Amino acid sequence: MEIRHFEAADRQELRELFTRASEGSPVASLWSDPESEASIYLDPYLDLAPESVFVAVAGGKLVGYLTGCLDSSKFPSEAERIERAIRTYRLFLRPTPARFFGRAMVDTLAAAIRRQSTAGDFQDSRWPAHLHIAVAADARGTGAAAALMDRWFARLDENGSPGCHLQTQVENVRAVRFFTRMGFTPIGSAPLIPGMRYQDERVHQQAMVRPGEQM
Repeated sequence: MEIRHFEAADRQELRELFTRASEGSPVASLWSDPESEASIYLDPYLDLAPESVFVAVAGGKLVGYLTGCLDSSKFPSEAERIERAIRTYRLFLRPTPARFFGRAMVDTLAAAIRRQSTAGDFQDSRWPAHLHIAVAADARGTGAAAALMDRWFARLDENGSPGCHLQTQVENVRAVRFFTRMGFTPIGSAPLIPGMRYQDERVHQQAMVRPGEQM
């Protein structure tokens, strides 16, 4: 298993892995349009923070990746990236994405009526860095995910980061267990993620944080 920095030549294979690595998880597909989804959760990191993107290679193939950002305040928010994708790909004019966003609006309205919170960007200067990680199903259990995280932690320490956060789903039990083993702890409530469903059930966001070594 080799863990290395992302290279420009990896982009196409990484784009294919982006779709494959999420299979079977609550975020397997938000609205069944990999290109627009990658424009939110993959491409901005390759374009704006390539030095914080790491890949796991086994048998000459990419089997996992980690995208990150040292200072989330200097990176476009998830909400901004989603709004840009909606405009660029005209998602409201496509049947499947339109159904997703319609369901999201209904969920948001229902939560407002019940005075319940909904998921959003995490903002706390104590944990300014953030990450996303994904490993292909056939590489899970091989140590690829832990190796990617260790490489990311080394980058945080080298840059004196006070801490890191991530956002996962309560229903993604495997991921929560993994992040806990890697030193992350849950923080805050678990608000509804509007529009998202997993096994026909609503999905909830869980923020998790890990302090830097100097803390």
